[in-house]
Amino acid sequence: MTDYSSIDTLLEMFIFETSTLLEQLEQTILDCEQTKDYGLGVVNEIFRIMHTIKGSSTMMEFHNISTLAHVTEDLFSFIRERQLQLADDSAVSELMLGSIDFMKVEMLKIKNGDPADGDASFLIEQFRALLAEMKQLHGTADAASGTPIRAPERQPLIESKESGISLESGHCRYMAVLRYDEGCEMENLRAYQAVMNLQSELQSIAHVPEDLLEDEKAVAEIRREGLRLSFQTDKTYDQIYQLLHQISYVRSIVLEKQPDTGVLSVGEFTSELVKEQHKLDSPVIPLREATPRAQEETKRGASSQQSNFISVHIAKLDELMDLVGELVIAEAMVTQNPDLQGLGLELEQFQKASRHLRKITTEMQDMVMSIRMIPLSGTFQRMHRIVRDMGKKLGKDVRLQLVGEDTEVDKNIIDHIADPMMHMVRNAIDHGLESGEERIRRGKPAYGTLTLEASHAGGEVLIRIRDDGRGLDKEKLLQRARQNDLLVKNESEMTDKEIYSLIFLPGFSTKDQITEFSGRGVGMDVVTKNIESVGGVVTVDSALHEGTVITIRIPLTMAIIDGMNVRVGESRYTLPTTAIKESFRPAAGDIITDPDGGEMIMVRGQCYSIERLHRRFEVQTDVTGLTQGILIMVEQNDRQICIFADELIGQQQVVVKALPPYIHNLTSIEGVSGCTLLGDGSISLILDVQGLLNGK
Repeated sequence: MTDYSSIDTLLEMFIFETSTLLEQLEQTILDCEQTKDYGLGVVNEIFRIMHTIKGSSTMMEFHNISTLAHVTEDLFSFIRERQLQLADDSAVSELMLGSIDFMKVEMLKIKNGDPADGDASFLIEQFRALLAEMKQLHGTADAASGTPIRAPERQPLIESKESGISLESGHCRYMAVLRYDEGCEMENLRAYQAVMNLQSELQSIAHVPEDLLEDEKAVAEIRREGLRLSFQTDKTYDQIYQLLHQISYVRSIVLEKQPDTGVLSVGEFTSELVKEQHKLDSPVIPLREATPRAQEETKRGASSQQSNFISVHIAKLDELMDLVGELVIAEAMVTQNPDLQGLGLELEQFQKASRHLRKITTEMQDMVMSIRMIPLSGTFQRMHRIVRDMGKKLGKDVRLQLVGEDTEVDKNIIDHIADPMMHMVRNAIDHGLESGEERIRRGKPAYGTLTLEASHAGGEVLIRIRDDGRGLDKEKLLQRARQNDLLVKNESEMTDKEIYSLIFLPGFSTKDQITEFSGRGVGMDVVTKNIESVGGVVTVDSALHEGTVITIRIPLTMAIIDGMNVRVGESRYTLPTTAIKESFRPAAGDIITDPDGGEMIMVRGQCYSIERLHRRFEVQTDVTGLTQGILIMVEQNDRQICIFADELIGQQQVVVKALPPYIHNLTSIEGVSGCTLLGDGSISLILDVQGLLNGK
């Protein structure tokens, strides 16, 4: 079992939350660039994000990130206070995107355990220069109304007639209670981060719980009572509230002004003081109501407001999936126990219990797999930046359309396909889409359209990258393949899809000139290898002058698959059922042998190659005649082959396990993607259909 206590959870939380904020910020900037409008709400949002990043990176002592975030915060603070409407926001967008890129690189270094030592001085100077220019133009008056932005007027819940304390006076003492979202997890670390962020803005901060990092009871206390703070400051009530409002995952704030006398304490709240309650997501009973009835209402309110989501470490899900996989194997060992075979026993209760166990195991497996599923929207949304940057550099107006972005895939698979998708999007913009002038000459709109589409198809997910560009020229593809000696088949025998698939060969490129983006013939072959590593396939279809569609077909998950077990001699092999078209025992008259000794089978007028597993893997067997065994027709990437085995054992769910490293070190086995453990304890190799096809 993994020792989660050894993980630096504070650093992990910083990486996760800062990366999430940067993705959100990037999308905000791209939206603003399209609408050409930095509205007041957007400015406030950018200011809040940069303030949060500044505080958390300062706490973690990543000073290059915090300094850059600080100057960015200064710029948008000035824009917010002056209510500026930017006449030309392109400079702001470019500078913000450059800063986001810098921070992303630094976050990647931190994640990999490298020092975050990037130099942000150039970006910092640009921000300062832009701020100085704005101050010179708008230093004394607002561009719109000349009035700084103020928080909306509020009425206090209770106003003390006796205290006579003004809510917005000079140097005062305050108390606050922050309650976090239900299910946000790690409340003690979030509280510690909040305190560290506030120390640069407030004075004499005290907090309860006092020990936020080492006290094991801190999390439960914060969930029950909230994070209680006391501090003194010369800021106004509105300014303090805005400062507290910027803390992540806070759902409610109770802020109270204290008399400017006495000892600063957070032990109790005095009921005679002025109190205000600010609702963010859900109501909170004021803490001063300590009566039994109020406590009961608080419990009921908290119970009714519980979140439907919690954060779970991915390592825990990986372990849970492994345990479910072992459970599937154990269930097969029980229900398929060879000791029970051939005894002629009628075990009605055993069979009934076995079916019930299989039902529970299947449902548990489906549930665990569904927990690991995440939508493709995050991966799709990241392509907006790629499209924007390449469009600007290549001088092309490109519109990105997203379809089916809510389609869910196993997280591990999404991690493997993000980079290949990015490469294919870049390739489509560079190779596929024409310039505006060329498009107009062909009667097309000046702007090109790139569509990302995802959908479910059985146990697989289809991702299509579609452009309305120039399409692929088959003659040009064949010419380049001839020049580079890449043809392995007679041109006259190649189908259109086989010709289009030439672009996936190593060293193939249709570009005459090497550019920043393409022309070296490196990339598309790596893309296909990455996709195939997760059990996926890539196909391409095109129409000249109309566009190209690249289709990625990937499994929903790689952990557990439906497989068909076959026997060859004493060995066992498993074929994914999604690749099987049919199985049959051939007739002698349908078998064809070519002059080179290659064996083929005629099925309904079509000729298919035969792959003998006992020859490929050098397995001893007594079944060598094709009419004695069984042929299984499999298909991948619109190519078919018939696999010859001794017999079919049966279909079952199998847990995919990687081959041991020493096997990879000794030899490369093409056509095998992994292995699994069968119910009788024997090991079965899982066949890779694409690898078998590549060998023909």
